[in-house]
Amino acid sequence: MNKPLLYSFLIALVGCGSIEKKSPGAFFAGEIVNPTSEYVVLFKDDIIIDSAKLDGENRFSIQLDTVVEGLYHFDHSPELQYVYLEKGDSLMIRLNTEDFDESLIFSGRGEEINNFLVEFFLSTESEPALVYSYSELDPKDFSHKLDSLKEIKVNALNEIVAEVSLSPKAADMAKASIDYNYYIYKEKYPFWNRRKTGRDTIPALPNNFYDYRKLVDYNNENLSYHRYYYNFMKTHFNNLTYMGCYTKCKDAHYEIVKNKLHFNQHKLKLIDSLVTEKDLRDNLFRNVAMDYLINVHDTDENNRIFIDDFHRLSGNNRHSAEIEAIYQGVNNLQPSNKMPNISVINTNGTLVTLQEIAEKEKNAVFYFWSGTQRSNFENVLTRVAQLSENKPEFTFIGINCNTDALRWQSLLSSNQLDMEKQFRTDDFENLKNALVIGGLNKGIITKDGLIVDAFADLYTSFQ
Repeated sequence: MNKPLLYSFLIALVGCGSIEKKSPGAFFAGEIVNPTSEYVVLFKDDIIIDSAKLDGENRFSIQLDTVVEGLYHFDHSPELQYVYLEKGDSLMIRLNTEDFDESLIFSGRGEEINNFLVEFFLSTESEPALVYSYSELDPKDFSHKLDSLKEIKVNALNEIVAEVSLSPKAADMAKASIDYNYYIYKEKYPFWNRRKTGRDTIPALPNNFYDYRKLVDYNNENLSYHRYYYNFMKTHFNNLTYMGCYTKCKDAHYEIVKNKLHFNQHKLKLIDSLVTEKDLRDNLFRNVAMDYLINVHDTDENNRIFIDDFHRLSGNNRHSAEIEAIYQGVNNLQPSNKMPNISVINTNGTLVTLQEIAEKEKNAVFYFWSGTQRSNFENVLTRVAQLSENKPEFTFIGINCNTDALRWQSLLSSNQLDMEKQFRTDDFENLKNALVIGGLNKGIITKDGLIVDAFADLYTSFQ
């Protein structure tokens, strides 16, 4: 069946609400307006299930012969979004990458749960600022405000359940989105309140404040890759660790904040004691390690102690190689070391190492950007232009990540960037691990070819 006929057939099929879900598989198709990649890749958890190349009309289709009911996500680099699939689904999407999440619409069999999840995600994007404004209230009033917000979402879900036939698993997934999103706010409240009120300590909480914790399942494999469940777990373990250090370790607030090694060791032990589900456990251990290694910038000795604990407690963690590579990267990026001997490509297509570039400049700042992340690209260019004017003693060296050569050259030309100060990599994973790139606001400062600060921030380190 050719593609136009296939799409016509699908549209007719999904318009027939009386058709029962009989197929053991599922059909997933759609149209991408202003595509940023040639492919759509479908994942179950973090495993690639299938992929499809966009045709001449920027459409794709994926036919799954069998499908395990549950949460998937599709990737159209650099963006991704959830999709919930069940047996017999015939699901179509349409989106515009210039407004990825806001433009995403599902249609066909399975549209109800998917449109609910997208709408819920969009409705919660601006919600943290509102909830934060409530955090100066006492615990009882804060909980009342939060319950009112939650009730709106619950009522919306109940209406969908009453109108359409959602599977029990789909309804549970939607309810988990609501529940765990609001559990996150409860976990954050004590710390938000302290910050909002300017107090030195967290507020006294009613005995029932954390009653929802009795319902938390630390080992729900169906939710291991669920956005709100996973974010709750991260926030929850931060809270438990802080409270544990405050009450059991008898550390004052400033000591907890100061002693990052102890805090993160404590968190590793808590995860080890409470989480047995393999994927969630591995991912939580990874999160702790990434946060510590990338953001803390501790001493060599403390880094070694931490990484030994990580390997000992996390066991056969599938992220171990990645974490070890980042650990080695942190060691290699200490002040007075040379830049890593990693090759990048100049505008003439010639390989040159970061060491060679650094050695050519008296004072250099390496910064990083991607052509697929427009807002970041524009922000970085604006900031670098400001710094170049205010800090003329520095030469600013741009390293492009995740942009093909032709697109890169076009962006350099259209933005009138200095070609001699721009380079790109075809191996971002290696560059990311070696330079410990946790975000594209990162800068690396060198002097006479040696590292001064490998963990500078373009927006805060040049005040």
